[in-house]
Amino acid sequence: MAGAVVAAAGLGWAGMTLARLSRDPSGPKSLGRIADIDGVPLAAEPLAPPPAFDPALPWSMKGGEMNDASALSRTPVYGVVEVTEEAHVAAALAFARQNGLKVSIAAVRHSMGGHAFDDNALVLDMLKFNKVELDEGARTITVQPGARWHDIQNILHPRFAVKAMQSSDIFSVGGSIAVNAHGMDHQVGSIARTIRSMRVMLADGSVVACSASENADLFRHVVGGYGLFGVVLSAVIEITDNVVYRTTREVIRTDDFPAFFEDKLVADPNIGLFYGHLSTAPGNFMEDMIVYRYDRVADQPPPGTPALAEPSGVTLKRLIMNLAKHGGVFQRMKWFAEETLEPRFEACTVPRSDALTEAEACLVTRNDPMHDSVSYLFNDLQDDTDILHEYFVPRANFASFVKEAREILRGQPLQLLNASVRVVHAEDVALTYAPEPALSLVLYVNQSADEEGNRRMRALTRAMIDLTLAHGGRFFLPYQLHYTAAQLRASYPGLAAFLAYKKEVDPDELFGSTFYRGMKLLSGTA
Repeated sequence: MAGAVVAAAGLGWAGMTLARLSRDPSGPKSLGRIADIDGVPLAAEPLAPPPAFDPALPWSMKGGEMNDASALSRTPVYGVVEVTEEAHVAAALAFARQNGLKVSIAAVRHSMGGHAFDDNALVLDMLKFNKVELDEGARTITVQPGARWHDIQNILHPRFAVKAMQSSDIFSVGGSIAVNAHGMDHQVGSIARTIRSMRVMLADGSVVACSASENADLFRHVVGGYGLFGVVLSAVIEITDNVVYRTTREVIRTDDFPAFFEDKLVADPNIGLFYGHLSTAPGNFMEDMIVYRYDRVADQPPPGTPALAEPSGVTLKRLIMNLAKHGGVFQRMKWFAEETLEPRFEACTVPRSDALTEAEACLVTRNDPMHDSVSYLFNDLQDDTDILHEYFVPRANFASFVKEAREILRGQPLQLLNASVRVVHAEDVALTYAPEPALSLVLYVNQSADEEGNRRMRALTRAMIDLTLAHGGRFFLPYQLHYTAAQLRASYPGLAAFLAYKKEVDPDELFGSTFYRGMKLLSGTA
């Protein structure tokens, strides 16, 4: 009898645990704040007294706190203006200038170090400033910064597709411009290469057009400038054909990837998309990787190609990901699912026709693999959070870099949930992460949302940055502010010039963020 009770209790506990690990988030996470950078406090004193709110502005929040995707950047703000038209931006900037407020620019808030807000700032929420106009003849879209790639893809499909964006479609155009995002197309490179022109409102309220050839200095600082030089009002962005791909995948040794990339991916112009996904299982930790490739077979999808589908299997994927946070057998289970089960459930969306005689091949359009909202990454776990890192190294140094990264990641206590490889070209923006062609290692790491978790993440981040610098590379800036002053200066030797141009364009430093204050502190210009 006692045994039956224990067994029943065990089953009940297991059921409750599985339900907790697989359920949808109950709301945005806000788990605290890392309020220092390299030991220097970042929290600011509250406004005393704060200015009265202008009733003519569309406030969605007066006072209160904001956080980002890390859930560890909880920050008090003056208020949030919900922008739906250009006039709201002009009026909000005028109000901020008159009342001595700083202005921050926010949308989806997936940067992880206070890039979208600051203590006591007036925050512009751009998400509803999101119109998209398609020019089929010019093969461009003119888009407001709050538009998300998910919605843009739905507008373009089935004839056209996005050229450059992140590998997930949850982000806003403005956010992608602010970080100079890159993704699955190893031939196109970053979003900077696809922007024909932008209209930007500066701190004084003036509107300036800029591009790679017009007001080029401003263009090079707005793209990859983290919202510090002005508000993007619209951007004209190149699009491309929604070509049909044959999907394949291959398991290779990670150490062989640089040669695989040069011999197979670079050499074949018909490979339109690719990504590499490394094992996080103990038995072959970062030693094996799956290379997903998409080979062009047709310029346009045939009639009858369905609308873009929303993600499927979210609950199961979330469960597998959250179980993997407990390591061991669960990480092996995750790798087994990726290596063996995923191909059996792949959505092959393009119907075969006389023009697409690809036998039993799995066919998809370009939009399909890029139409992923990664819903399974969002959970209701209130004791931990998942943090992105990205490290860029010259292509010739990548194999040795990954070998040493493998040992760092094996020898520390945080669970690595995902590791993937991306390709970038030399990027001609002011604060560039790639002064020469590079391969990047993207890490997704779980940590507890407490001081011990923060300490461990800080130690891992600094170890990875040191390794990256030793291999001639740079770390990506949209993530947590765990780097040292020496690491920042070594990785971004152009930082002083970047900050000087900021003062030239925005002399009163109207546009600010926690990230910006951190950069100034570490550069000695605060």
